[in-house]
Amino acid sequence: MELVVENLEKDFGDKHVLSGADFVFEQGKIYGLLGRNGAGKTTLFNCLGGEMQADRGSMKLVQGHSSRDLQPEDVGYVYALPILPEFLTGYEFIRFYIDVNQAAIADRGDDIDALFDLMSIEESDRHKLIKHYSHGMKNKLQMLLFLLMKPPVILLDEPLTSLDVIVALEMKKLLREMKDEHVLIFSTHILQLAADLCDELVVLHRGKLTCVSAEVLKQPDFEQQVIELLSEVDADESGSGEEDADAGDN
Repeated sequence: MELVVENLEKDFGDKHVLSGADFVFEQGKIYGLLGRNGAGKTTLFNCLGGEMQADRGSMKLVQGHSSRDLQPEDVGYVYALPILPEFLTGYEFIRFYIDVNQAAIADRGDDIDALFDLMSIEESDRHKLIKHYSHGMKNKLQMLLFLLMKPPVILLDEPLTSLDVIVALEMKKLLREMKDEHVLIFSTHILQLAADLCDELVVLHRGKLTCVSAEVLKQPDFEQQVIELLSEVDADESGSGEEDADAGDN
């Protein structure tokens, strides 16, 4: 399976945030999405996830000789700031989520405790209100939803940056285990994390997507080479205008 993005464009007024972005993301790989603040990473994720309408272009899922337009239900989105019902306990939320989506959940929906075990969520935490969960716990709860729904495409917006070392290692292990069945795109500012976790790095620069070659990743100075690429910004792109156009982007 492939996620094929072709000529994707998104404008905010006279600012071209996505300018004919093209890329083929393959199942079985974790892609690291890199870009400066305001480059359009969140805009790209919002277009892929159906939360924002692209102005032009297409996003398709391709399997062999068949293809279809990407739908919102094809995409799981791990937000940098998890959006969860904090008035419920973790257990209540997962029970409710399973009940609502029972028709779409093929397996793993019967034993909720086994799901929490899989995510290394302690038994004492399962019946706490989500508002008392740490950021890492909330991210685990988000990931648990994707283990249930198994969307073909999973977008991860800075999911590891605020986690402690143990939880981050657990999340990286889980992502590596999941990649064979999904297209995983991981947005981060941390180059070393991207190089450690991801199979390929993709740079969003001047509205277009460019793959960083495997040869560059193997070189000891790869971080400097990526930084130099991201620094090649015209004077009119380095001001505050693009940040305003792509408000809230990372």
